[in-house]
Amino acid sequence: MTAPTETYPALTGLDGVRHAFTLRVPELEVKTERAVALARLDEFHAHARRELIGEIPFVTAEQVHGREVSHVTEAANACLPAADGLITCLNNVCLGIYVADCCAVYLVDPVRRAIGLVHSGKKGTELGIVPEAIERMRAAFGSEPRDLIVQLSACIRPPQYETDFAAQIVTQSRLAGVQQVFDSGLNTGAELRRYYSYRMEQGRTGRMLALLALHD
Repeated sequence: MTAPTETYPALTGLDGVRHAFTLRVPELEVKTERAVALARLDEFHAHARRELIGEIPFVTAEQVHGREVSHVTEAANACLPAADGLITCLNNVCLGIYVADCCAVYLVDPVRRAIGLVHSGKKGTELGIVPEAIERMRAAFGSEPRDLIVQLSACIRPPQYETDFAAQIVTQSRLAGVQQVFDSGLNTGAELRRYYSYRMEQGRTGRMLALLALHD
């Protein structure tokens, strides 16, 4: 049981970095509330994690559409409360963010071997969670924005959504000093055979899972 995944060229060739973004699981019924949909997807997502990097601790965030970024300092399974972003320099800990129209933003510092993964939708983007994560990585790991690689996942975009928050994330990242910013350009609202879309499926759908880990 596995979920199909996609990867991003900007991150694929980085030494010691593993990443993936799960897609819609064909023929799996997820037209239900979030908790039930995630329970049905759990084994598919767990298999995707094992395929990516084996049996290692998995850390997620509560995802409350805020700007809190949590520093993962312990190699243990956890869902960190009140957070929408995660950063770490630990090897063999898999970060995870669930999305279904919001953007999963991958941040990698290949110089200081640190990573971040952020949930940024319309509200999170307005609150500046990606610049907050960039600053938290600077404070925690000494990460220089010029060294960071920032990758945006698929997310909802115009004309299926009134706000192009992906473009705002790109602008925010560049204003923060990031030179390597990559946007997948993919629209969850326009490709329902490939992605889940909260907006287009009226809130009753599954979730994609963004995965990011350092490995030794």
